[in-house]
Amino acid sequence: MSAPLRRITQASLLALGLSAVTLAVATTQLAHAAPPEQQRVQVPGFYRMALGDFEVTALYDGYIDLDQKILKHTSARDLQSLLARMFIDTSKGMQTAVNVYLVHTGSQLVLVDAGAAQCFGPTLGNLRANIEAAGYRLEQVDSVLLTHLHADHACGLSTPDGQMAFPNAQVWAAQAEADFWLSEAVAAKAPAEAQGFFKLARQSVAPYQAAGRFHTFKPGENPLPALRVMPTPGHTPGHSSFLFSSKAQSLLVWGDIVHSHASQFARPEIAIEFDIDSQQAVATRKQLFAAASRDKLWVAGAHLPFPGLGHVRAEAKGYAWVPIEYGPLRSDR
Repeated sequence: MSAPLRRITQASLLALGLSAVTLAVATTQLAHAAPPEQQRVQVPGFYRMALGDFEVTALYDGYIDLDQKILKHTSARDLQSLLARMFIDTSKGMQTAVNVYLVHTGSQLVLVDAGAAQCFGPTLGNLRANIEAAGYRLEQVDSVLLTHLHADHACGLSTPDGQMAFPNAQVWAAQAEADFWLSEAVAAKAPAEAQGFFKLARQSVAPYQAAGRFHTFKPGENPLPALRVMPTPGHTPGHSSFLFSSKAQSLLVWGDIVHSHASQFARPEIAIEFDIDSQQAVATRKQLFAAASRDKLWVAGAHLPFPGLGHVRAEAKGYAWVPIEYGPLRSDR
């Protein structure tokens, strides 16, 4: 081998050796590098589905941990079996979502319920942020329909300083619901531990009443053309559900028909302490389950696991909840 060729070969081998060393060092450094910090914030809480020509957006206000002892008409052993069957860890309470639904009809933006805002602590009150994450603003909402006037459904109507959170919205509730929760005479006869619920209901709707924007409807009346009101009493005197329909597709937004999906679908007779008329609440739940499964309705539940959208399936005994599958918006489903 000639001297020039030998020098080139030696230089090439030296360069190759240095490259190998560099690669080894880099690989070692990469292998021992610390990973980035964990991302401890959940994605924005909204999910969309198409309902004919309508767009439905499920919105996550947050969650409440409920004690399983508030479920009634079953034994502790049977209840624990039902919860364990669905892998529900009750060591910190049953995590129960608070969902709100925004329906864009093409001509109106309709919100069903308004979340808990500041009334139930730091695990709730995310509605505004999630409406904005979904591409809308509070001032764009035309109407707010209340399934009932419990604080986790109505407190979000007002801001902490008592102003309208939805400044351009008309607010609707059943007449029987308003007659109960907004009556100081009824409140005065209620147990002391319930007084706060009446006060929160009055505070929530007060700015809309002052502005002439709070309205009531009676059985058989529908406040908006895009829906049909279905009286679903029991949980509260005027508890209402709303049936939205477009192009032969229907969605039933049913409020507080279910608080524990793990137990109440399988055993509809299980009630909850919050029911004002437990017997009526059970009868209403059974009727709605039968209708939803028979008619294959889409269902939206305020306290079903987010996004709370899906179907009810009849079983040999009881019912089952079939949640929606994640996917793109399609109006041809």
